[in-house]
Amino acid sequence: MQPLFCLRCRREIETGDKSVAVYMFAQTVGVKPRQKSTAQRICFCPQCAVSLAMGMPPEGALNMAAWEMIRDLVSAEPSLNQAAWENLRGVVALLGSGDEGAQTESWRVTSRRAG
Repeated sequence: MQPLFCLRCRREIETGDKSVAVYMFAQTVGVKPRQKSTAQRICFCPQCAVSLAMGMPPEGALNMAAWEMIRDLVSAEPSLNQAAWENLRGVVALLGSGDEGAQTESWRVTSRRAG
């Protein structure tokens, strides 16, 4: 199976991870014989989906349609927002696990100079 990536941030979305998938396909209407394209799957991680839904509408008809669908998902149920916050807490924990002593020391030096 081909790995999936968030369309916005390019973060890998592994099988079983929480995400939002937008499926797109094209189909002829009123034309015989009817033709249908293969479906394309576009994925967003929870953080990007919530961020997109809360932001300004994008330009372009297809972008606008996808944005409205994502907004409907985000506003309908709090579980997607919760998933986004869970992932962000994990990112913050990773960022905080660095050299915290050096961060504290640089704050002390800055505060001594200012005071």
